[in-house]
Amino acid sequence: MILRLVFLGPPGAGKGTIAQRLCTSHGLVQISTGDLLREEAAKGTELGEKLKAIMASGEYVDDTTVVELVEGKLKELGKEKGFILDGFPRTSAQAQMLEDLLKKLGLKLNAAFDIEASDEIIIERLSGRRSCSKCGKIYHLKNIPPKEEGKCDKCGAELVQRKDDQPDVVKSRLETYRQKTAPLVEYYEGQGLLKIIDASGKIEDNMENAEKIVKELE
Repeated sequence: MILRLVFLGPPGAGKGTIAQRLCTSHGLVQISTGDLLREEAAKGTELGEKLKAIMASGEYVDDTTVVELVEGKLKELGKEKGFILDGFPRTSAQAQMLEDLLKKLGLKLNAAFDIEASDEIIIERLSGRRSCSKCGKIYHLKNIPPKEEGKCDKCGAELVQRKDDQPDVVKSRLETYRQKTAPLVEYYEGQGLLKIIDASGKIEDNMENAEKIVKELE
């Protein structure tokens, strides 16, 4: 069976890691709208220049443009390749646009995976994250600590914490996420497509939970 999945879940729940591993184990393509936007902006086309200006201003790219980019990617993949949509849709309106697009292309979603972990776990994961101020290498104070405290193993530069990884900011991000995506979760639940993945444990346990759901779909 060709898997076609949507990934939902708050920041820090582990969507990216689970998506990457499922793509490797099942031969899927991870479609990130952020990547699609950056790729188009880098092309220097008329649309690319427009997107570059929008992203530089911090504004959101309109739904129609995002859907056009997703459509281009899905056409490129064809009907024989499975995919995971990561970061799209973000709203019920976008979910409806995606449904219309898939019908147009003769494709159908197998499931929407809601990757979940408790706020406490997410705050611990994100607030413990550090990145090298020079080379960008990522560490975690508990899970992937540097050999020397506060210093990058690779280049020796200072490790810093992103502002949006500070506990108070993470709490605010989680509240915003859940307010915006609650209708989206309800949308896919109403269609019988919602599958909740417990991602509160170690990555091996989280993958086991995800693979179990995939097996049920097959």
